[in-house]
Amino acid sequence: QPDDRGSLGEEPVLRVTRRGAQALHFVRAAPPPGTRVLLSLDWQRRFDHMQQHSGQHLITAIADQMFGFKTTSWELGRQRSVIELDTPSMTAEQVEALERSVNEKIRERIPVTVRELAADDPEVEKVRSRGLPDDHTGPVRVVSIEGIDDNMCCGTHVSNLSDLQVIKLLGTEKGKKNKMNLVFLAGNRVLKSIEQSHSTEKALTSLLKNGPSEHVEAVKRLQSSVKQLQKNNLNLLRDMAVLIARDFKSKPVRSELFVLHRKEGDSEFMNIIANEIGTEETLLFLTVGDEKEAGLFLLAGPAEAVEKLGPRVAELLEGKGAGKRGRFQGKATKMSRRGEVQALLQEFIRQQSPEA
Repeated sequence: QPDDRGSLGEEPVLRVTRRGAQALHFVRAAPPPGTRVLLSLDWQRRFDHMQQHSGQHLITAIADQMFGFKTTSWELGRQRSVIELDTPSMTAEQVEALERSVNEKIRERIPVTVRELAADDPEVEKVRSRGLPDDHTGPVRVVSIEGIDDNMCCGTHVSNLSDLQVIKLLGTEKGKKNKMNLVFLAGNRVLKSIEQSHSTEKALTSLLKNGPSEHVEAVKRLQSSVKQLQKNNLNLLRDMAVLIARDFKSKPVRSELFVLHRKEGDSEFMNIIANEIGTEETLLFLTVGDEKEAGLFLLAGPAEAVEKLGPRVAELLEGKGAGKRGRFQGKATKMSRRGEVQALLQEFIRQQSPEA
């Protein structure tokens, strides 16, 4: 169970942990020894932990009674809690029956009590337990749900199952080998989950322009439309790449350097242009993505030139890349430095010119 929080005088308590029988409170600045301070508890956090922990005890006990599923561990999470059960699977019908049964116990207002027993008390052997910590001292604490469960536990709990309000089993997830995780919410977390789901439902109703019962079908239609649009866009990009290359090749005098940036492109778009133009005589510097942020780049051309210039281009764009056989491509984080790369390539071509 997560630790309690609150404040020690004016100082917020950052963490609480145990050392033997002592509770250690961590604060930024401790008050002077002997100072009287008011210790305030974050009750909302404490009560939430009480509801989840008592809920776990109840679910664990009823799952064992109904199906023989033993609890091997559990986690009290920030948003949901998980019980690990020693079973490879659990049917939807079993989950539904378990949820119905634990909520019946809540409505019966069954008391939850705490007893402290001596470590050598014979009663200790009769309660459910995972064993005592090696540094345990003092009496043993037993939490009992009347007529249902006796469990050795150091956590905080409600005094009556009615304080749990309600338990919702969210379903199961695959756990460790031959085990299964049961996900649940208890008490106020159920109410918060309903509130969040209702807010989401209202927002979707407004966006999709239909009722909650039609949301799933509406989203499926949107997904189908998006896939078709993406397919059409990809085909258009491919056609555009071919046209760009053909336009360059149709010019009477070709430049030794071809530079192009397109925000909507991708690596395939760049490679189509490089394939169509050919790289034996022309040096190509192609980029796609946001003009001032991150994107992709391709340097293509004579193999020796690309091998020499590729790492330098990646360095200028503050990116990473790799290359072979006259192509060097990769990811860039500073597309705004494309001008510097172009200047580098122009200077390289100038130096290679016979006139230079």
